[in-house]
Amino acid sequence: MSPGTTTVLFDPDTGMYGTVVQPLLTDLYQITMCYGYWKSNKHNQSSVFELFFRKNPFQGEFTIFCGLRDVIMYLENFVISDEDVDYLKSVMPTAEPEFFDYLQSLDTKQLKLRAMKEGSVCFPRVPLICVEGPLALCQLVETTLLTLVNFASLVATNAVRFKLAAGEGKILLEFGLRRAQGPDGGLTASKYCYVGGFDATSNVLAGKMYGIPVKGTQAHSFVNSFTSLAELDNGKVTLKSVDGDKDINLLELSIKYIEEVKKILDIPETHEGELASFISYASSFPDAFLVLIDTYNTIGSGIANFLAVALALNQAGFKASGVRIDSGDLAYQSLVVYNLICLVSDRLDIAWLKSVSIVASNDIDEETLYSFKDQDHRLTSFGIGTNLVTCLNQPALGCVYKIVEIDGKPCMKLAQEVSKLTFPGKKNVYRLYGAQGNAILDLISTDREPTPEVNKPVLCRDPFLATKRAFCSPAKIQEILTPVWGHEGCLITISSLKEVRQYVLDSLKTLRADLKRKLNPTPYKVSLTHELFEFLHEQWLQNAPIGQLD
Repeated sequence: MSPGTTTVLFDPDTGMYGTVVQPLLTDLYQITMCYGYWKSNKHNQSSVFELFFRKNPFQGEFTIFCGLRDVIMYLENFVISDEDVDYLKSVMPTAEPEFFDYLQSLDTKQLKLRAMKEGSVCFPRVPLICVEGPLALCQLVETTLLTLVNFASLVATNAVRFKLAAGEGKILLEFGLRRAQGPDGGLTASKYCYVGGFDATSNVLAGKMYGIPVKGTQAHSFVNSFTSLAELDNGKVTLKSVDGDKDINLLELSIKYIEEVKKILDIPETHEGELASFISYASSFPDAFLVLIDTYNTIGSGIANFLAVALALNQAGFKASGVRIDSGDLAYQSLVVYNLICLVSDRLDIAWLKSVSIVASNDIDEETLYSFKDQDHRLTSFGIGTNLVTCLNQPALGCVYKIVEIDGKPCMKLAQEVSKLTFPGKKNVYRLYGAQGNAILDLISTDREPTPEVNKPVLCRDPFLATKRAFCSPAKIQEILTPVWGHEGCLITISSLKEVRQYVLDSLKTLRADLKRKLNPTPYKVSLTHELFEFLHEQWLQNAPIGQLD
C-alpha cells in the first residue's frame, strides 16, 4: 500500500491493496469535455473553478469541511497509465490518438489550489476549494475532488451532530462497518467519524491504516455459544494476579460470588451459560472486561453474572471495564443497572465498581441521544452504527464544482432557481470575528479588493436582497482560502487525523450556541462586499436574456 493511500480495495489476484482514487475515478463526461476542449484548442485556457455547497445538511446551520488531505494525496499520485489509455481508447474509439498522448502528459502541478483549512466549520456558497489552471485539467479533476470532499464532509458533520447530541463527557464509538455502503464507505466513515469527534471505531482496518483507536468486545453469539459452566477448563480460566504473587481461579471465585450477588440483588437464578461466557471472556481479557448483558435478561441475569465475574477479577487485582446493553429501554435499564452495581459496591465496600462504563447500542440516532439528555440515565458511552455512517437523515451533501472565470473573464451560471446562481469571478473569503471570539459572518470579496481591516467598518451585503446590509467592525479577521497546492506540489504540512480532529473542536468553539442547536438554529450570515454585490448584479443583468411579453 503506498503512503498516503486514502481508499483501498483488496485484489484477490495479487493479494495486495491498491488505491481506487486515481484519474479514472471520474465521470465519463469529464473526459469527453476534455476531448472537446482539446479539439477546440481551448484546453490550455486559464480557468478558475470553485467547489462549494448550497445548503447545510441535516437541517442545520453549519458543516465541517473534510477531505483536503485526500485531495492532496490524489493530486500527488495523479498518473494516467498505459492501461488507462487502452481502456479509454475502447470507450472513445473515434477520438484522435494524439488526445491520449495529451492526457498522459497532464501534470497536476499545473494547477493552483486554495482551500479552507481541513476541519473548519463552513457554510453555504462559500468556496471550500478554489482550483486554477488549464481548463481541461481543471475539468478533469472535478468529479474526484467532489467525491473526496462530499462524503467526508457529510459524515464528519454527522459525527459532530451526534457528539453535540450526546453531551459533554460521553464516549462515542463508531460501530458502522457492517452497515456502511461497501468497504470504501466503511473506511471513509470510520476515518471522518473520528475526525468529527468519535473516540474509537470497531473497524480494525481503519485502525491500522489511520491510527484510530479500536474498540470491541463481543456479540450475542459469543454468549449464546456457552450453555453451562461444565464447558470451562479450570486451567484455562486461572489467572496470575496483577502483582504476580498468586494464581486466581476465575471459575471457582465466580461461582462463589454469583451466590453472594444473587442474595444481595434478590435475584433467584441467572443463566449459567451466560456466566460461563463471561468467565471465559474475563480469562481472555482480564484488564478489559466489558460484556454484553442483555442476551437473556439484563436485570434478571446479565448484571448479576457480570458483577460475579467482576468481583472474581477484583481478587486478582483487575478492575472490570463495564457492560453493554443492546436492546430495550436503554435509559431505564441503565438506571437499574447502575443502582444494582451501587448496591453491591456499597455492601461489599468496593468503591471503584461504581465507575464502570455502561455502554448503549441498538440503532441509536441523533434524536435518541437528545431524548437521553431529557431523561435520567446512567449511560456513559454509545456505540453507534447505521444512522451515523450511512447519514440516514441526509445521504448526500451536494457539493458542486463551477467555473467562475475563463481567460480572466468572469463566468456566471444562471437558472430558474436563484439558489443555483453562481457568484462570478475569482474571489477571496474572510471570516469576521467579534470581540468575544465568536464568528460573526463570512465575507466574500473580489480578488481585486483590499483585505478588510480590524476594527474598521466594512459594508456587508446580502447576496440577493439589496435592503439587507450592515456594517461590521471585526475584532479579528481570518483569511479563509489559503494556498495548498501549486507548481511545487503540496504547499502545506499535511495535518494528522488527530490534528484535524482537534481543529474541528476548536473551530466549533467559535460558533455561538444558537448556531449549533438542533431546533431552529440561527442562520449564519454569508455576505458579499459592496463591490462584489454590485459586480454580481451587473453580471446577472448582462447574462440574463431579456424576455418578450405578447
